[in-house]
Amino acid sequence: MKTGIVFCSEHHGNTRKLLNAVAEHYDIDLIKADIALFPGSGLHTTLSDYDLIGFASGIYYQKFHKDVLKYAEDFLPKGKNVFFIYTCGIERKCYTDSIIQIAKSKSSKILGTYSCPGYDTFGPFKLVGGISKGRPNDDDIQNAIKFYEFILKKCSEK
Repeated sequence: MKTGIVFCSEHHGNTRKLLNAVAEHYDIDLIKADIALFPGSGLHTTLSDYDLIGFASGIYYQKFHKDVLKYAEDFLPKGKNVFFIYTCGIERKCYTDSIIQIAKSKSSKILGTYSCPGYDTFGPFKLVGGISKGRPNDDDIQNAIKFYEFILKKCSEK
């Protein structure tokens, strides 16, 4: 099963840490959303070749990074299997609303979401040295790998 994950992981690299661990165990293509959106990169044309597409991001202003959302809006083919991964300083249920709305508008089958805390020093959190220090930790990373295994199993049961 060919998998591509479109992602953005700024500031502390929390989301990238999860994706790197998954990529060490499985053959997946990691596609940086900001580079892929750059004119002439050609990366956006390849999503139709993937059987499974992930979107991953830290949380910025209570949603996925704007480049990930734009990439999904512009280049997610209709009817694909998709999943989501994100890290955040404080967990809230609304973080996936925008990306889910885009996926549904493309008739995608949403297979699941994995989230975990990530070290966060945005805004007032910087004054106290940040929150969710040391996260994602080894357990978070192992759970991200297990989540991807679960997604693969879901796809193979079709």
